[in-house]
Amino acid sequence: MPGVTIETIDFDQDHLHMVMEIPPKYAIADVMGQLKGRSASHMRKTFKWLSKVYWKENVVWSPGYFVSSVGIDEHVIRRYVEYQGRKDSDQLRMEL
Repeated sequence: MPGVTIETIDFDQDHLHMVMEIPPKYAIADVMGQLKGRSASHMRKTFKWLSKVYWKENVVWSPGYFVSSVGIDEHVIRRYVEYQGRKDSDQLRMEL
């Protein structure tokens, strides 16, 4: 989609965080649908074993997502996305 860019991306074990720039002419739901659909198709072609894991349905991503618009605190949001994976990893290592 022209004008849509992924500015920052960080991966965790079971999810990812992104900062994206989406022009106002696009609905966020449409952008996310395209992103998830095309990336899932690419992953299924690249990693043939996914068809054994997701044998019942032709899906890779969960259907949901969280979106928050950014205004004044863009720098704070970018830092959160960049460092969230490290924070989550530390929480996984916690012993109770």
